[in-house]
Amino acid sequence: MKQSSNPELISIRRLLRRKAAELNVPLWRSLAEKLEKSKHRRCVVNISRINRYTREGDTVTVPGKVVGSGSLNHKVCVAAFQFSDTARKKIEEAGGRCLYFSTLIKENDLGKNVRIIG
Repeated sequence: MKQSSNPELISIRRLLRRKAAELNVPLWRSLAEKLEKSKHRRCVVNISRINRYTREGDTVTVPGKVVGSGSLNHKVCVAAFQFSDTARKKIEEAGGRCLYFSTLIKENDLGKNVRIIG
């Protein structure tokens, strides 16, 4: 399998692996492994799935892309590798936040109460 040449993706995977080793957090290791998949095997998650499997105030991670199909009717914090413009707009309109993995690690380095969707 050919490794990605995307410098942003490479740095995110390195950061996740480093934090997993430093802090012994399996969540970061799992995310790094999921992001090592090829572009075509990485997950794509609709807003409707996030809406279905979360509650108000939850924090979720998506090891891939979040797309804007569906609606979101509560506030959630979503960290993902990529967001479509419509997904970002719908999350923010619902009062939620769109984060990068590096920001999530700074805010919650131990990964408490963070779930993976995808």
